Amino acid sequence: MSINKTRGWLYLIAKILGDVNAVKKGKVGKRIARRAAGKATGRALGRLFK
Repeated sequence: MSINKTRGWLYLIAKILGDVNAVKKGKVGKRIARRAAGKATGRALGRLFK
């Protein structure tokens, strides 16, 4: 297995653990909003520096 695949798996596990933690703390809405904002920011920067 390559380093990139390993890193991808680690990021996936971290994302799932973050979701589980948000559910436990009752902050799912805040997490969804932050993920959406991060995605939008990433897309905007991607278009800006294309």
